[in-house]
Amino acid sequence: MISKKNFPKSTSNKEKALPLQKKFNWSQFLAWGATALIVSILLFVSLIKPVLSEKQTSGYSTPISTPLLAMRLPTMKENPPAKFINVSFSPNLYTNIPPEKRYSVVKYTVQIGDSIFSIAKQFGLKPESVLWANYDYFKDVATSMISIGWVLNIPPTDGILYTWKDGDDLVSIAAQYNASESDILCWPSNHLDINNPTISAGALVMIPGGSRPLQSWIQVVPYAPKSGVTRVVAGPGSCQVPDGGPIGSTAFIWPSANHYLSGFDFVSWHLGIDIAANTGDPVWAADNGTVVYAGWNDSGYGNMVIIDHNNGYATAYGHLSAIYVTCGSSIYQGQALGAAGSTGNSTGSHLHFEIRQNGGFINPWYLLP
Repeated sequence: MISKKNFPKSTSNKEKALPLQKKFNWSQFLAWGATALIVSILLFVSLIKPVLSEKQTSGYSTPISTPLLAMRLPTMKENPPAKFINVSFSPNLYTNIPPEKRYSVVKYTVQIGDSIFSIAKQFGLKPESVLWANYDYFKDVATSMISIGWVLNIPPTDGILYTWKDGDDLVSIAAQYNASESDILCWPSNHLDINNPTISAGALVMIPGGSRPLQSWIQVVPYAPKSGVTRVVAGPGSCQVPDGGPIGSTAFIWPSANHYLSGFDFVSWHLGIDIAANTGDPVWAADNGTVVYAGWNDSGYGNMVIIDHNNGYATAYGHLSAIYVTCGSSIYQGQALGAAGSTGNSTGSHLHFEIRQNGGFINPWYLLP
């Protein structure tokens, strides 16, 4: 017989459903709500911040202590960029610092190998400015002759370095040297009072841009047969030239490889051009013609060759270190006649080149290609 107490008590359906039901969790609901609220606030702040920043910037009136922010910067609305460009900067490790401008006169002692041209180039001046500043040596003669040991005045700029005399005045001196009165007044080393300029006799005054005539060492040398007055050129290199000979084309060529100057240009006191050339560089005839002079010349040319082109033109080649032709011989365009040098009235190697027509001097730049 089975006893009832051996069987478990029966349970109702209600009792069986209770473990399956889940109670509502209020703490979790509140946590999610707080999170949603925080996210909403952050979104609102991110959207409203640019507007507030713009309003505060445009109406800002309180000084800012930081120096870099003392001035209001333009807003995007005031100056909207077309597009954003990334610009990269790199440091320049090799900065060139310009030399300090010189306003005073300096002394220079002539060394071996110096010439007026090289000294002028060293100080950034024209050769004539060095000549004008040293009248006691050069006497305003357009020469490149200098001697080792000379102590030259080197002006600070191109112009006239003038020794003031009793009775001089700015107006007359400026007019005499083709300069500006205001330039003389304002030149720092002159130390002049613009309102009351007073200059003592014996004072060195810089006249910027001033100029005065130089005396030419070039002598007009007649030549034969058809472009001069006589048939013989004066000097030891002359000869009796026969009539006839090759006739020039008048289409001149440069007489040397270089087509630039290393000395004086063609001016009223220098009736030729000084073409850059080293000693020994070949020199050739600028056109066909007859050699009417070949040898030494005492008037300053040194070793010189003159070619009569038998058409009214003649060319002269000075300061040669060597001569390859003889007086009276025919010569043709491009034919070597000698070598460049520094003989005669010269201390720096170059070629002094002249073009003459019927005894007059022509600027070679007009006829050279």
